[in-house]
Amino acid sequence: MSDNAEMMKLYSARILALAADIPHQGRMDAPQTSVKRRSPLCGSTVTVDLDMAGGRISGFAQEVKACALGQAAAAILGQVVIGRSAEELATARAQLHSMLTADGPVPDAPFDGYEVLLPAREYRNRHASILLALDATLEASQTLTQDAPT
Repeated sequence: MSDNAEMMKLYSARILALAADIPHQGRMDAPQTSVKRRSPLCGSTVTVDLDMAGGRISGFAQEVKACALGQAAAAILGQVVIGRSAEELATARAQLHSMLTADGPVPDAPFDGYEVLLPAREYRNRHASILLALDATLEASQTLTQDAPT
């Protein structure tokens, strides 16, 4: 298969549609925490603003400057992130990483939308960008979970 055909497979209409409509795009006025993550390989950046209540995400915003794959991954996260715990995010991150790097299964619901990124398995240089929004959100949620009174 030609390189052009492979790129067309990678950047499907579904991925491009997700990248064009990222939920919770922007910044919050006064979040409980903010985390900025950058992929050194491609230069993609994601800044996440987060509020948590009762151990679950109650407020979320993301500023995404990434390739279409990173944007699509951020869109998938944005669709399901409200109401999730740090533990759920950690599981989703581990499952997505396994899906990309070890031919693991698609992450469990509600994170099963990451299935659209299966063609990216073959493009290791894109994995960091795909994981970026989830990594930043996980870090932010763990920070708030650790800081929460017991």
